[in-house]
Amino acid sequence: MRLRGRRAGLTRRHGIVAEVPAALKTTVTELGASRVRLQVEVPAGELQGRLERKARQLGRELKLPGFRRGKVPAPLVIQRIGRDAVLEQAVREELPSWYSDAVQRAGIVPIGNPEVDLGELPPSGQSLQFSVEVGVLPTAELGEYEGLEVPRREPGVSEEQIDAEIELVRERLARLETAERPAAEGDFVIIDYRGVLVDAAGSGEAQPRGGDEPFAGGEGRDQLVELGAGKLLEGFEEGIVGASAGEERSLKLAFPADYGNAELAGREASFEVAVKEVKRKRLPELDDELAIDVGFDDVAELRADIRRRLTDAEEARIEAEFREAALDAAVAGARLELGPELVKARAQEMWERMLHSLAHRGITREAYLKVAGRSEEEAIGELEDDADLALRREAVLTAIVAARGIAPSEEDLLEALRPGAEREGIEPQELLERLREGGREEAVAEDLAARKAVDLIAETAKPISVAKAQARERLWTPAVGATAGEPSSGGLWTPTQRT
Repeated sequence: MRLRGRRAGLTRRHGIVAEVPAALKTTVTELGASRVRLQVEVPAGELQGRLERKARQLGRELKLPGFRRGKVPAPLVIQRIGRDAVLEQAVREELPSWYSDAVQRAGIVPIGNPEVDLGELPPSGQSLQFSVEVGVLPTAELGEYEGLEVPRREPGVSEEQIDAEIELVRERLARLETAERPAAEGDFVIIDYRGVLVDAAGSGEAQPRGGDEPFAGGEGRDQLVELGAGKLLEGFEEGIVGASAGEERSLKLAFPADYGNAELAGREASFEVAVKEVKRKRLPELDDELAIDVGFDDVAELRADIRRRLTDAEEARIEAEFREAALDAAVAGARLELGPELVKARAQEMWERMLHSLAHRGITREAYLKVAGRSEEEAIGELEDDADLALRREAVLTAIVAARGIAPSEEDLLEALRPGAEREGIEPQELLERLREGGREEAVAEDLAARKAVDLIAETAKPISVAKAQARERLWTPAVGATAGEPSSGGLWTPTQRT
């Protein structure tokens, strides 16, 4: 985020709006290239209220002679610290809320990080002025979006798919039996192991412990290991293949450079492994007894249930594909100008959301980029096609919502929130109230309105076979070098996508 003038912090706070700001005066100026400038005026009363609230917060930590801790009056806090210092802290904290309010009043959909120009702090009794420049979702000029012909696959479940599911059932019911032979890939072994880090010369090294002590996590007893599963350090499972019960193996292996434990990453280790038992997996026979074990009368009934479940899942995938294809057909018929900077900004947003998701799984930015083998700039660049499509879809849906006056009712919201409320064990109304208190009701309503717009496109679309759609594509695709929009060798040609 770039700031001009006085440095100001502004980040978007999703659903963290403690109080609704007093009426801000907001004017919008279009700058072209899908950018706008918001000129925002914060009334003097609103500003004074935020100043006093911040002073009270600071007063809880301020120590002054004659006052108990946390009981210093706001005016004395302002006098002691200085009005401008307190006001600057208050303004920085409230900027996200004011920005969010200004965006809502302006009726825009911001894209990318805003550029804030915060001027000098005003004297007492005067309003605060600041401006924000930000990319916005452009307005789409809609083409046809009802009655579109859209390819739709027919559901089909093969016998091979059913067989594969039955094999999974057999795998889940498999038993391990002792095998009086050397271990082979696919077998299970019970082992004791002990690993010590070694230096380049191969002698025991005191990292992270001294002498011949195993490293943290480098020792185990009676561990069950599946050979060939690829769950252990590369080379460990392979090093046990061929060993019999009672045999010992010495393995010298290397931890990968990007290993999760920094103390082990890139290091070599020496493992002593004692194979105590070799077990092979015995699958149950595919017969009626197997079917009875999983709750069916016979194999035929089991296969019928698997077919039904696979068909249901396939139909759900087909419906999702059809809705997406219908939306993209509406997007193809719309006219929309997207500047490259807007696409880059959305790609950056997508990257940041991806990093947030990875962080929840314990994966850092650096670790992901190392495994992916690319720079951050390259990773963001690879998201630009998806960002372009996402922006076009969003713009078209926004235009349809506006054109058709789609506005979800409270009943619609409650119904949409029901699954989430049930997961939390509360009533939908309570969840809706939480969203209102957090300032997130409008975002949920916008998502639901967009979903209703997709419903409109998909429900009015005319399904055609995939073969028919492919035949039309072959017929209507111009020869190389033909001018877009003109017949190719006398063949038919559809209108070009509107851009």
